[in-house]
Amino acid sequence: MPRVPPQQELDRLAALISQQPDGIGIDALSHALGNNLQRRTLQRRLALLVEQGRIQMLGEARAVRYAIAPQAIGAATPDQIKAVDQAPADIYVPTSAKGQEIKAYVRQARQLRKPVGYQLGFLEQYHPNVTAYLPEALRDQLHALGKSPADQTPAGTFARDILNRLLIDLSWASSQLEGNTYSRLDTERLIEYGQAAEGKDVLETQMILNHKQAIEYLVHDPDHARVAPDTIIALHALLSDGLMADPSACGRIRSRAVEIGGSVYLPVALPQRLEELFGIVVQMAADILDPFEQAFFLMVHLPYLQPFEDVNKRVSRLAANIPLIRHNLCPLSFIDVPQQAYVDAMIGVYELNRVDLLRDVFVWAYERSCQQYVAVKQNLVPPDIFRLRYRQALGEVIAQIVRGDEVATQATVNARVPSAVPEADKAHFIKLVLDEFSTLHPGNAVRFGIRPLELAAWRSAQRATDSSPPQSP
Repeated sequence: MPRVPPQQELDRLAALISQQPDGIGIDALSHALGNNLQRRTLQRRLALLVEQGRIQMLGEARAVRYAIAPQAIGAATPDQIKAVDQAPADIYVPTSAKGQEIKAYVRQARQLRKPVGYQLGFLEQYHPNVTAYLPEALRDQLHALGKSPADQTPAGTFARDILNRLLIDLSWASSQLEGNTYSRLDTERLIEYGQAAEGKDVLETQMILNHKQAIEYLVHDPDHARVAPDTIIALHALLSDGLMADPSACGRIRSRAVEIGGSVYLPVALPQRLEELFGIVVQMAADILDPFEQAFFLMVHLPYLQPFEDVNKRVSRLAANIPLIRHNLCPLSFIDVPQQAYVDAMIGVYELNRVDLLRDVFVWAYERSCQQYVAVKQNLVPPDIFRLRYRQALGEVIAQIVRGDEVATQATVNARVPSAVPEADKAHFIKLVLDEFSTLHPGNAVRFGIRPLELAAWRSAQRATDSSPPQSP
């Protein structure tokens, strides 16, 4: 059997020492190594690790113990990084040097990583609009990538314009990051036609539908697309519906301790403290002016806090889209993001409080999302500013006519034109309402708060009175 190279022996020795937070003596180390090394050889290797700054000596004479050096926690040697890079066929994102260090550390076996709790200092070190996880040059680059044709229109316009595509992409990609096995085509059939994929777990179907509902919640009403505690809690309620062991935990700050699968991180357990920190995190996020910095802060600190019993990362991914929706920027769909890269990045935040790898994932994911939507953006019909201005009044008039079983004529609409529409705009407004009636059908009536049964009843009433209802396309 070939002899193990000395560097690997050093790595193994450092890994053994890292498992002992209070240090370990040379006799115990020799025993852990199977007494395969002579004492003098072991002493030389320990001295070399001390010289390299990877471990430190504690105590004196026979009481000497060896412990991992504080500066070495979370650091990775070039050989460790190289070993990770040479792992077979990993699909990953382009990674910075600091990201590689984090990747190498978190890829170590769980028992080789130091257990850690919630570090308040990680949050306290951040000052909105002073601290920046995303450098200014990078933010400028992201703004240039994400600018949409609807940038001068009301909040949420661009997301509504590409909503059908966004519902499928974001629901599928975000669910995939949780291990969901639905394909994109399965997701499309489920969202557009209500067809659940054969052979899939019902919980996977529920997860996709929950994403759809949560995305629509943010996009349909601009008031919902804001960084506030009630919005974050509402997202959790929508995303966790039917998926929690305790149904009462949906949309509620957790009241018990939780653990993170695959990580040695232990989140805050005290409910009162958790609720207080949740308020602080959300308020800090709300104070951030740049939409990309705000989005990334939410992706970092919501999962790190773990305010809910489960579904925290899903909440953070949708919450990260809030500032992008509000500023009419290209949304972040997480399309094609490798699950392992995302998991590694989150563990790097949990255990090391380092955001470099998650930033690599975030930037690559956003560039990929923009590439996905560039053709959509180029083919968008320029927004109808008049329609946007009177969108609410338009919906109210249409709903009133349907619920009142009235015929959609020019006279009927004219009688219901609200006072908010000035005389100069009335003729255009009436034409717009009649145009909407000419294309109204059960699939799009929901835009005006009209349920399919209400529309069917209205059409039936029109036929009963020999009226001429608008024809569906």
